[in-house]
Formats: sequence, structure tokens, C-alpha cells
Amino acid sequence: EAGASVLLLRTCLVLLAFPIYLLSFLGVWEPFCRKVFFPFILDKIALIHDKKSKKHKLELFRNLPDFRSPSGELRLLEIGTGSGSNFQFYPSGCKVTCTDINPNFQESLTKNMKKNQHLHYERFLVAAGEDLRQVPSGSVDVVVGTLVLCSVQSVSSTLREVQRVLRPGGAFYFLEHVAAEHSSWKYFWQQVCFPTWKLIFAGCCLTRELWKNLEEAKFSELKVQHISLALPWTPIESHIVGYGVK
Repeated sequence: EAGASVLLLRTCLVLLAFPIYLLSFLGVWEPFCRKVFFPFILDKIALIHDKKSKKHKLELFRNLPDFRSPSGELRLLEIGTGSGSNFQFYPSGCKVTCTDINPNFQESLTKNMKKNQHLHYERFLVAAGEDLRQVPSGSVDVVVGTLVLCSVQSVSSTLREVQRVLRPGGAFYFLEHVAAEHSSWKYFWQQVCFPTWKLIFAGCCLTRELWKNLEEAKFSELKVQHISLALPWTPIESHIVGYGVK
């Protein structure tokens, strides 16, 4: 019953978004999405999401200084940095390396770097979360990823890389949107929107149960909190926030 409704509504969405499917088939959509559409739309979504998540991020990043290395430095690697909306939450003097698979956020990234002069920006790497080979093993105290595990190709490979680059005792901080409760209307709409959403929003998956991947990643200590942050006019509401210690 539900399965048939999902398929029917999915088909309607595909028809509505047909021009995008066509452009994708012709190989035009992906480069346009990466260069123009996604950075533009992400800026707009980030503004709304940042407002709603601010108190959770303040709470989440409050204990970052606890993970300074014995030398007193805090070396932080952010995966999927995007426009750099997390910079404001990092402690003074923190040494930041930014990575993103998409190099087209430069304009808003530069703006956020100028706003947050309390940090040392080490370098910007164009890299996928699953392949951080430019970062030496055990070389960072903290890895941060917010709204990034939804769109990596492989969550488990990304978490393996995160653990590789962390020094023992270092921590991975996350805030991610996840699948809604299976019996809920939100989950029904996530199922309906899934293929079209993934295509339009650069590989973003609506129904990942990321807390399970984090549990399987064998952190020595893992804090996960389920919270609700509704993004208006979207099927996104359920989120997880927390950190894992290597």
C-alpha cells in the first residue's frame, strides 16, 4: 500500500523535475549544480539551518579546547567545509585545515575567513571525505563534519579516514540530518523525494541512519543525541549531534 503510493508520487516528482533529469542525462546538470546551483542554494539553506542549529553548535563545540594536543595546540580538520559557517564556534588560535570535494564555495568561504580572524587557516584541500590522503595519519586533534555524511559516497570509508587522521584520544564532531522515524509522515515524504532530492542537491541522501554507522565505527567513546531541527518546506527534521573519541 505505502510502497505503491511512494512509487506513484516519486513518478510525479520525476515528471515535475524532468528538465533536470534530462540535463543530467546530457551531462550538463552535474557541472552546473557543482559550480553554480549548489553553492548558491546551500548559502540560502545554511542561513536558515545556522539560525536553527546555533544553540546546538554552541553546546557541541564548547568542549573543543579539551582536545588540545599536549603541546597546547588545537589542530582541527573540517571535512565538507562549504562556506565555513562553523568557523565562529572554534576557539581562538585553533589551526584549521579545510577540505571540500567542491572548490566552488570560495567567495562565501573567504568572507567567513575574514569574519573569523581568531583562527589560523593552514590550507584548503579539494578532497572527498573518503580520501583524505593529503592529510598524514594521526596528525589532527579534532575532525569536524556538519551536514556532510548525507552526501559522501561511503559513510564507512569516510569514518575510517576520520579515524586514521585523528591522533589517539582525538575527537570527531558531527551534526547531521538523518532518516525520520519509519512510521512517520516525514519518513514517507523522505522516501518519495529521495531520488529527485539526491539528484538536485548534489548527492544528498535523506534516509541515512547515520547513528548506526557511527556505532559501527568503534570509537572508544561516543556521544549521540537525537534532536529535531525542521527545515521549512523540506522533508528534513530529524538530526543527530555529538562526538566520538578515537
